[in-house]
Amino acid sequence: MKIDKRIIPLAIGGLGIGTTEFTVMGLLPDIAKTLEITIPQAGHLISAYAMGVVIGAPILIGYSVKFPPKKVLIAFMILFTLFNGLSAIAPNYGTMLIIRFMSGLPHGAFFGVGTVVAAKMAGKGKEAFYISMMFTGLTVANLVMVPLVTYIGHTFHWRLYFAIVALIGVFALLFLKLWLPATEANQNTHFLEELKFLKKKQAWLVLAITAIGFGGLFTWLSYITPLMTVISGVQSSQMAYVMVLAGAGMVVGNLAGGVISDKLGPEKTCALLIFLMMISLVGVFLLSEHQNIAFILTFMCGALSKCQSLHPLIL
Repeated sequence: MKIDKRIIPLAIGGLGIGTTEFTVMGLLPDIAKTLEITIPQAGHLISAYAMGVVIGAPILIGYSVKFPPKKVLIAFMILFTLFNGLSAIAPNYGTMLIIRFMSGLPHGAFFGVGTVVAAKMAGKGKEAFYISMMFTGLTVANLVMVPLVTYIGHTFHWRLYFAIVALIGVFALLFLKLWLPATEANQNTHFLEELKFLKKKQAWLVLAITAIGFGGLFTWLSYITPLMTVISGVQSSQMAYVMVLAGAGMVVGNLAGGVISDKLGPEKTCALLIFLMMISLVGVFLLSEHQNIAFILTFMCGALSKCQSLHPLIL
């Protein structure tokens, strides 16, 4: 199947976002050691980034709706590149906490605008496939970049991880400029109109599913390194391979989810995948001390996590 090159800039942006979001999970002990903090304190860097995502998405999208989507996506990627570059040189824990929050601001906004752009570029009936192609950048990050950067960060220095992410951001900016088609802005809407979707019961249900359902998933993923090394008995030097396994699951789940959604619909697909994800997380709690089973559950949780890419279609 021929890949539409117009979707490639969005996929590269997803590659950078996926790399910065998930690599930190594998480097928590290294970051904690350098900044002279505990691993739970290092975990606050993940929380700060996530808080930036939550706050940045509605605000940045709301105030950018009157601007052309291409310019908006470029602006978001400039912010992403800048703050990840600054993360590479942050001198202490407090500064890093603030910068990680700022780094998270364009995350959800980029995917929010990118989802709309991808759906518009797709032909009728192919919207879920195009959106899944955009999120393929994020999942390929987990298959290739996260393990690679985890290895580099663990072997040399974790600050190289942020420098690599910033470099990916530069490439994303270049291809956004070259290949993303320019479309007109919607001049007939404003910030308050964009929030009207919150009046719908369905919107709050989707938000609740995301907050509660994926809260458990990201708790598992945030502390996957101590889970696998302490409970499952995996050597620290082997964590890059564990991240490959999780990333492979995400790639398979992302592509399969897009195809299944186009056949069953996003509502039924999400319900099925979230139910299976609940079962998998219970398995993680009960069976992680068995190393082989822990590997299987790592792949399964990674694959089932990608129903989050279908939520925009439900709304």
